[in-house]
Amino acid sequence: MQKNIIVAALALCGAGAAMAQTAPASKVELWGIVDAAVRHTNNEGVGQKSKTEMIGGGMSQSRWGINVTEDLGGGNTALVVLENRFDADAGNSAVNAPFFQLAHVGLQTPYGRLTAGRQWNVLFDVVTSTYASFPYSPYMEAYKPELGMAMGARTSNMLKYTFATQDRSLVGSLQYSFDENNDTKDIEAGLPGNAAQLPALIGAKALSTINGGAWKTVGGYLRYAPGNGLAVGGGYLRSTLPGGTDVDAWTLGGSYRTGPWYLTAGYGLNKAKFTAAGANPIQTIRNQLDGAILGVFWAGQTNGGFVPGDADKRQMVKLGVGYQATPQLNVGLHYFHGKQSGSATGLSNGKANFVVAVADYAFSKRTDAYVGIDNTRLSGGDNVYLDAASKARSRTGFTIGLRHRF
Repeated sequence: MQKNIIVAALALCGAGAAMAQTAPASKVELWGIVDAAVRHTNNEGVGQKSKTEMIGGGMSQSRWGINVTEDLGGGNTALVVLENRFDADAGNSAVNAPFFQLAHVGLQTPYGRLTAGRQWNVLFDVVTSTYASFPYSPYMEAYKPELGMAMGARTSNMLKYTFATQDRSLVGSLQYSFDENNDTKDIEAGLPGNAAQLPALIGAKALSTINGGAWKTVGGYLRYAPGNGLAVGGGYLRSTLPGGTDVDAWTLGGSYRTGPWYLTAGYGLNKAKFTAAGANPIQTIRNQLDGAILGVFWAGQTNGGFVPGDADKRQMVKLGVGYQATPQLNVGLHYFHGKQSGSATGLSNGKANFVVAVADYAFSKRTDAYVGIDNTRLSGGDNVYLDAASKARSRTGFTIGLRHRF
């Protein structure tokens, strides 16, 4: 009996070895970008003084990632994507961000790709793949007004289905994410006793929602590139924030490459549909939370941003040109015009003009250096400014940095 068991065990081991030898191939790839820059800006802080700092990403945010693919046979592939972002200047993980900014698993089949987890949303996908600001880097990390219109760019708890024709002249994607009962009930529970703590509670809730939290989204995009240097595309995303506010976001644009030239144009719109609160304290809290979330999306220096105040609509037009002067040297100039409206008081209605120029020199396929200069100018109501600390209406930045990709 014992002999029979041993023989059977050896047979199973042999079968396992044979299966391992014939199993489909699996590949694990480690990759990364390390980018550090010195940035100088004016009109910073209460005294509107100048500021010089080292930042952990001028052209690209520093990051490392793991990509896993496994050939399942029959044209099917399993895949995993993990990406961690960090600040190269201090070596710490990106502040107020989940450890993995991207984390999803999926299946690639002859009929498309289905992925689940934290991913880039469809607005980010269509802009960066179709009418990116710069052909050698989709946007400048230190100054990217276009991403202020992308509803956070990444979405958690998302299912995404992406499809393409065989020649990839037509690519499209659909996304849906779950709210997972993420609402304002935990804040509402203590009313009216916690009124003094409401601003802090709302701020904390807004950050936790943005940094890996849940809200419901549904949307998609289409991109058409016939292979003659032209690419056009558009996308739509509806986001339902925890307080119940629907935000409709649209984008449309295109690019054209001919010889050393790269031309690009695009349009984006965000419209928030807040429910009138009246004297209802619960609805007031819901609107304040959703307004705080929208404020993080729209504001912030890296977004070229300015504070939304009580406005509920923002539009942006982008125009750009790039030129490859030599095989190593690329130069580009991009202009953005923003308009904010819907402020009940009128104090947050205004306009913005953003300009950024960049020169990038490639020492090799993996290492490049860059210089960028940017300028922001705002006009309009008294509450239209870059940030609450400085209340500045204009700011100029100068960035010089080095980037390596592996």
